[in-house]
Amino acid sequence: MSQDTGAVSPAAPTGQQFTIAHGPFEATVVEVGGGLRGFTRDGVPVVAGYDAGDQCRSGRGQQLMPWPNRIRDGRYEFAGRAEQLALTEVSRRNASHGLVRWSLWELLEDEGDSVTVRYRLHPQPGWPHHLDLRTTYTLDDTGLVVTPAARNVGDGPAPFGYGAHPYLSIGMVPIEDVELRVPASTWLAADDRMLPTDSHPVEGTRYDFRSGRRVGPEILDTAYTDVRRDDDGMWRCRVQSDTFGSVSLWADAAFPWLQVFTGAAHQGKGAPGIAVEPMTCPADAFNSGVGLLVLEPGQEWTGTWGIHPG
Repeated sequence: MSQDTGAVSPAAPTGQQFTIAHGPFEATVVEVGGGLRGFTRDGVPVVAGYDAGDQCRSGRGQQLMPWPNRIRDGRYEFAGRAEQLALTEVSRRNASHGLVRWSLWELLEDEGDSVTVRYRLHPQPGWPHHLDLRTTYTLDDTGLVVTPAARNVGDGPAPFGYGAHPYLSIGMVPIEDVELRVPASTWLAADDRMLPTDSHPVEGTRYDFRSGRRVGPEILDTAYTDVRRDDDGMWRCRVQSDTFGSVSLWADAAFPWLQVFTGAAHQGKGAPGIAVEPMTCPADAFNSGVGLLVLEPGQEWTGTWGIHPG
């Protein structure tokens, strides 16, 4: 016999919401995927996120582990063993964006201006490894600082790659009028399944944004490497417009790759923004070995990236 317990508020599609603040800045991290749902300055979006009542779409703010981007046919070999992952990008027959972006992450620490979430990735079909994953989001006077980490808590080596998928906000400025600066001298060509084919210098091509220029008609879903770093060791990718100002994403030496994606803005999907994704490796690294990290038992990887408005 059922019992009426009164009205129940619907659960948020991304679970618990962990909001932090510092000065003019506010950011919200979500339980589902441990990703970044929003980041504002004085109430104005710095990242193009989504509302608390919405499901995350187009990868907005998600964490991509233990690999970013795609694995061809979901197949790879590691330590002499053939593995088959579930195909999560069915139309292109790829395993896409890792195994944790829809998982429930646990709140580890909340300091008001900083929050840390964690998740233990257990073995599953195509992935016979144990990883402890942890990400700290901190707001300071410069903006948002993100520090992810992965520790191998299994008894054998594990392949690993990291990526994050924030969208830098462009306000209501048409994507064609936004100035984009990508400090990288090499771009990676891809086939119709968005799998890498070969790399090329950006010099003299439509992929050259090293000096900063308008996006114009270009539609990018492009990986870059051979990044140029500033004196502090960080590379900085910037979007800018006369009416909205500028937002930069920076990353340290742990991230020799980045992906730039303009497709969502061109198609009018969600809040207008350009995805700038810091990555440790390009697509299909589990097969190519390019940029692939191998974590030995007890070994930990960590890196730091962030977003600075203005």
